Amino acid sequence: MNEKNNAVNTAEKEIPASILRDDEADRKDPARKREIIKNILIVFLAVMLVLTFFSNTIMNRSLAEISTDSVTDGTLTERVRGSGVVEVNQAYEIKLDDNRIVDTVFIREGLEVAKGDVLFTVGTGDSPELAEAEAMLNNLQLDYQKSLLVVPFDYSAENQAIKNAREDLNTAISARDNAVAQQGIYNSALTSYNNNKTSLAKKQNELAGIISAISAVDSDNYAMADAGYTGDLMALYNAYLSAEEDFAKANELYEKQLSEGADTTAAKADLDAKALARDTAKSAFDAEKTTVRTTLSGRKTALENEIINLEASIRAFETGNQGQPADINALNADVTAKQRILEDLIIALNKTQNSDNISKQIADLDLDAKQAEIEKQQKKVDEIKAECGMTEIKSEHSGVVSMVNIDPGDMTVPGEPVAVIDITEGGYTVKVSVEAEKADKVSVGSKAEVINNWTGDVTAVLTEIRNDTESNSKNRILVFDVTGNVDSGTYLDLSIPCGRGEYQTIVPKSAVYEDANGCFVLVVRSESTPLGNRYYAERIDVQVSASDEVSSAVMGGDLKPGQYIITASSAPIASGDQVRMKD
Repeated sequence: MNEKNNAVNTAEKEIPASILRDDEADRKDPARKREIIKNILIVFLAVMLVLTFFSNTIMNRSLAEISTDSVTDGTLTERVRGSGVVEVNQAYEIKLDDNRIVDTVFIREGLEVAKGDVLFTVGTGDSPELAEAEAMLNNLQLDYQKSLLVVPFDYSAENQAIKNAREDLNTAISARDNAVAQQGIYNSALTSYNNNKTSLAKKQNELAGIISAISAVDSDNYAMADAGYTGDLMALYNAYLSAEEDFAKANELYEKQLSEGADTTAAKADLDAKALARDTAKSAFDAEKTTVRTTLSGRKTALENEIINLEASIRAFETGNQGQPADINALNADVTAKQRILEDLIIALNKTQNSDNISKQIADLDLDAKQAEIEKQQKKVDEIKAECGMTEIKSEHSGVVSMVNIDPGDMTVPGEPVAVIDITEGGYTVKVSVEAEKADKVSVGSKAEVINNWTGDVTAVLTEIRNDTESNSKNRILVFDVTGNVDSGTYLDLSIPCGRGEYQTIVPKSAVYEDANGCFVLVVRSESTPLGNRYYAERIDVQVSASDEVSSAVMGGDLKPGQYIITASSAPIASGDQVRMKD
């Protein structure tokens, strides 16, 4: 083993030193380092190029996907929609002239019967055995009814206590929340108060400067006013005084030459020029003085009003904020205490209700036993009735049963209807309430489409338009004659055509939206970019002229036939949002 290790060590020692130096030189070679950096840059640029090509696709996947339709022109039939309950025009009431015991009922509501069909059978009801059995049945039913007449569990006191505790808790919460709000209001008001005082001082200083400037203007003593308020007025005034002085000198020269009898032509021309210069300077000064005086007066009035308002705000704060808001920590503690009181009351009520529920279950078992006795006695009564003579009551008309007022075992009352049959030959009526402006668009004789006409054989024709008699109602009642396979009480949805028209811009009804600003649609606006087309939703306000079940004719904006209009989107969108067209 030692010999083998020695051989390995000898081999390692025999590796040429020149080879070891070459490997180290490769690692330190600058050209190799540049090669590595170049490869890294190529990989980075390749990744950026891929991201650039797919950035549009990545962005599109995050946009709301929309469905679109095109704006069209053409014909639209406007319709008035309404619904109502089918009412029979004629009904037949079945009545008996004496008291009879009902044995069997062969009809039910909605059953179609023909003239002569047996509706139900009745017995004489004068059997002593039947009377005794019915008396026992009545006693059992009376006992059962008495068992039902138990004083219900009353939790009104507990509920009232819980209600009061909840109100106390809500009051405490409101007091705490108001204190928190008042703290914020107080801090805001204090900030406004300090700002108002600072602003007041500035405006008072400005007002003093304005008043001084007005006095300077009124007295033409411009040295006592800040030039920032009078502007060029002082210079114009000095120019006017200088022109006045030049005029006086020219006039003195002219008067002197005139008195000496000398030639005054030149002096007169100079005097006229100096007079014109004086008048021009005075006009410029007077105009500027009026302008400055008006501006200063307006600013003075504005400052006085602002100062009055600031002083009022300062007084209001000083008067209405004499103390700090309530202690919020104490109010929080009060909320916690009242919440615990409420929870304790609710727990106590739940315990009481659970105990009462067990007592009720025991009472229900007793009632079930009594109900079983009643059913047994009822069976005996039915058996006795079966042995008595029975009379068949038959229908005198064909129609549909709309009401049944009796059950087996009932006693009929003379003159009281035991059943009602709608006579189908008499026809049916539907009344629909619509707005007055819609009623004005339809006319008597119009045929309505029955929306829920599943059998396809129901027709409705408008026979009358009258006022709605309900209090304060501005609607109108449309009365339709209904024929076909319908029953009394059936609910019908009607659609009445009220006119056709040609329209320039027709859109799907689902594409018309409405908010506080009125009706609008969203159209698709396309923009071309180096990476392809991008699409944006753009709002156009419209007015709906007419509508049918699926489309609406609209006016407004710059809608044109062929424009793409948004009918649905995978997420809420607003005007200006970028969207993605559905593939």
